[in-house]
Amino acid sequence: MQAGNLVFKQFTIFILPKFDSQSSGMEQQLLLQNAEQYVRDLFSKRVDRVFSFHSIHHTEGVVRAATAMADHYQLLPEDKTALILAAWFHDTGYSKGESLDHEIESQKIVQQFLDNKNIPDSILAKVTGCIAATKIPQSPHSLIEQIICDADLHHLGTDSFKEENKLLRKELKDLNGGELSKKEWRKININFLVEHRYFTEYANTYFEPNKQEHLRTLLEKEKNKQEKEKESTEEIPQDKSSSTPIVTAVPEIVDSPASTEETPKIEKHKKEKDKLAEGKTDRSIGTMFRIMSDNHVSLSQMADSKANIMISVNTIVLSIMVSVLFSKLQYYPQFIIPTILLCTVSVSAIVFAILATRPNVNKGTFYPEDIKQKKVNLLFFGNFFKMQLPDYEWAMKEMMNDKDYLYGSMIKDIYYLGKVLAKKYKFLRLSYNIFMFGLIVSMLAFVVAFWV
Repeated sequence: MQAGNLVFKQFTIFILPKFDSQSSGMEQQLLLQNAEQYVRDLFSKRVDRVFSFHSIHHTEGVVRAATAMADHYQLLPEDKTALILAAWFHDTGYSKGESLDHEIESQKIVQQFLDNKNIPDSILAKVTGCIAATKIPQSPHSLIEQIICDADLHHLGTDSFKEENKLLRKELKDLNGGELSKKEWRKININFLVEHRYFTEYANTYFEPNKQEHLRTLLEKEKNKQEKEKESTEEIPQDKSSSTPIVTAVPEIVDSPASTEETPKIEKHKKEKDKLAEGKTDRSIGTMFRIMSDNHVSLSQMADSKANIMISVNTIVLSIMVSVLFSKLQYYPQFIIPTILLCTVSVSAIVFAILATRPNVNKGTFYPEDIKQKKVNLLFFGNFFKMQLPDYEWAMKEMMNDKDYLYGSMIKDIYYLGKVLAKKYKFLRLSYNIFMFGLIVSMLAFVVAFWV
């Protein structure tokens, strides 16, 4: 196995071109593939399993997030190469067995890897700068350094936060040999999430909302825990050393002063639980609407894509027939009817494909009475694009203050999106059926005309 890895490394070094600032995309891709294999071998052989969080799994996630942000910002090839290299190598310093100052070790490892590859000093400086910027507290100075800092902690704003958090807690426990209580760990996480900030617009758009949601969840747990502790300390302890006999029959417990004092606390606690449950329900409803809306939009994009394919294919067929076949019909009159049939099929398929994608916009205005009667759906642009901003802002505030109106608008939006989708797919199905069966009939007509 070791011999095989040695052969692989020698082979990849042999085929890897000398890299410079003018290198092609293929050469950069080979360099990144070589770096990925190097890092994977390093983690599998030299990084202790005690680093359950800072593992190859974490590195893969950072690379994915950095790549997505690099594509979003359309980085120059040199910057993107430096960023992805830094993403692969930023935690390789854990191979030395210590977490303290692992960034310095990671810089040394990447310098050794890039040695004898003719990497320009500018790229090497960007790679080491990105790795240094990830040290807590993070201190990025350029866009690619901001990207890798956000990618390194992108899990704070994703659904995998709880799972990754458990791995980090386990890693700290195994390294320090002591168990952190849930309360201590919760406070550490709250402090970290409060102080942390994302640097890029991309991360603030896609990660920050989820991060704030995780922070709110932790704060609610901490608040509930503190209230329970407060209630337990307020309870009157029973004097066990007293020799006074305990009265077993207590008449009219409901009317006792202690009972009446506890009632407001119980009611308050019940209200808070109901409020918390209501908040969770609202989030669940919001998630449901968001998923349904995303599904509808995806289906609409698929329909538009399929219609575009149909239009493109039939346009090519028509252009070939007009430019080639029509000029030959005077010599081959037997092909006139099949040609007309094929043209009719192509034109009909194009027409129905266009009908599937043709937009339909409403009048774009509404009246105050429509808002008061909850008739207009303000979530669809076709109902307000001709309105002035103050009028639209007033209408939106009215809708947001009325939960029934808001949920009703969401339901209407989903419903009419479904109606539009049904119309799209109806015309699209007609277009594909016409093309499929019409093409078969046309080809049969050509065959018959050829043999007659």
